[in-house]
Amino acid sequence: MTSACLEGDIPHCSIHGKSNNIFNIMNISTINPVSKLFKTIGPTPRLQILLAIGEGEPCVCHLEATFGWRQAYLSQHLMALRKAGLLETSRVGRNIHYRLSDPHLLDLIRQAADLMGVSLPKLSPSPDCSCPNCSTDSLTLGQKLKVETA
Repeated sequence: MTSACLEGDIPHCSIHGKSNNIFNIMNISTINPVSKLFKTIGPTPRLQILLAIGEGEPCVCHLEATFGWRQAYLSQHLMALRKAGLLETSRVGRNIHYRLSDPHLLDLIRQAADLMGVSLPKLSPSPDCSCPNCSTDSLTLGQKLKVETA
């Protein structure tokens, strides 16, 4: 028994090699950016970095002190997140600061944790960070001005 090739009547036409399934009918390429996002943020260290950055703008040394990772290891993950457009940077003196390009990324991570029934760790900067912005004995320019004018 041979089957006729009728558009959409059979899932696969052995004569013409056409597949008429939902994945070929849909424009699957619109899902690719979502897939790339999950692939980029998927590794545990990258999720940790994103959570540590959160809504702030920590410097690299701040992140190093928080995790205790080698700078090369941290930089590798930061570079991947930056290349994917998930992080933005700014330089203050010798320090490079990172911030999320879109704060909605935190919402996505929180929703994924809720879906899995897990609680996210509270990642805060380590007091061991010795950069001028983190040092307890250093004051910001605004704080210095307030002290001097008081």
